[in-house]
Amino acid sequence: MAFKYPDLKERQQAAATAKKALLEKFKAAATDPGLAEKQAERVAINEARLARAAEREAAKKAQEAERARQAAIAAELAAKAQREAEEAAAQLEREKNEAAELLALQQKADRDARYAARKAAKKERRRGY
Repeated sequence: MAFKYPDLKERQQAAATAKKALLEKFKAAATDPGLAEKQAERVAINEARLARAAEREAAKKAQEAERARQAAIAAELAAKAQREAEEAAAQLEREKNEAAELLALQQKADRDARYAARKAAKKERRRGY
């Protein structure tokens, strides 16, 4: 027996039965009680995922707040150290100025003493005794 090519009517009937079978398959899947369970499971998984994302975000914000607090403390300590260094430098400068003034006064007193000694020696030489 030779192969018989289907005519138009047979092809249309085959297509209609295939469509009908496909439609029945989707209707059966839609009324399946396992589908509702799967949907509920997906919803629960999605809610858990969202909750974990919210926890991560909260932890991230808390960590950023802690970093900001640590940075503020570090900046405060750096400013305090800078002030103390400036105060120490000012104190050292005052001590240097006081030492320079003392040295200038001492040098002036020594110079005045030498001058007075020269005057006295000159006066003594003039008198001859």
